[in-house]
Amino acid sequence: MEMFSIASGSSGNCICVGNDNDHVLIDCGISGKKTEAGLNQYELTTPDCAGILVTHEHIDHIAGLGVIMRRYGLKVYATLGTIRAILKDRRVGKVDESLFNVIHPDEEFQIGTLDVKPIHISHDAADPVGYILRDDDSGRKVAVVTDLGTYDDYTIGNLQGLSAVLLEANHDENMLSCGPYPYPLKRRIKSDYGHLSNSLSGQLLGHILNDSIEHVFLGHLSAENNYAPLAVETVNQEITDGDNPYKAKDFNITVASRHEVSEKVVF
Repeated sequence: MEMFSIASGSSGNCICVGNDNDHVLIDCGISGKKTEAGLNQYELTTPDCAGILVTHEHIDHIAGLGVIMRRYGLKVYATLGTIRAILKDRRVGKVDESLFNVIHPDEEFQIGTLDVKPIHISHDAADPVGYILRDDDSGRKVAVVTDLGTYDDYTIGNLQGLSAVLLEANHDENMLSCGPYPYPLKRRIKSDYGHLSNSLSGQLLGHILNDSIEHVFLGHLSAENNYAPLAVETVNQEITDGDNPYKAKDFNITVASRHEVSEKVVF
């Protein structure tokens, strides 16, 4: 399997996961042009993708969805609540509604040779999900989980046995508290339906790391309340000091950029 981030952050999210036979996009929160350019860096094109998995309806996850649906006719997979919310958003524009496929959390489905499992996440959206994808042949699994204010045993249980993961590390708690955001927005971000802090991201990783993990991407970093070296340092400290058998140096942990395509991880 392989995975790379085209963009990750509040200005837009788009991740590509696939294998030798099939690729999918997870979210399309950037322009169709930027999506195509990102795929081209690894000799892929938008029509090469077998579909788009949408996590939720916030604009930084669907900004380019309408254009790509109209231009390429790609199938879109999302929960019913998310689909209804997308169709109400005038910014998406008119699309062929037959391209939407309703998926259900905890019910696996297949896209070519990829098995896909949506899982519940805690966020202030209609019916948001994260995605776990498994390769039919190798059995290796990858997860993309962002936009969650908290995690629990359900989250931990679903994220076992991964070979790679893109996990949210949205904000530094001190930067958010002292930063310029108005209080209601700070409260929303800190809530159980907001975004995962660097510390919570590191603590969650401490529960799911295993000997088979090839790479960890930290994603959806806030431009105002975080920066990459701080996110990595905090996550590393939480892992190393946590109640788990690992040290952060045992793993490749990098940040998925807001504006630059990441390295491609093959596992």
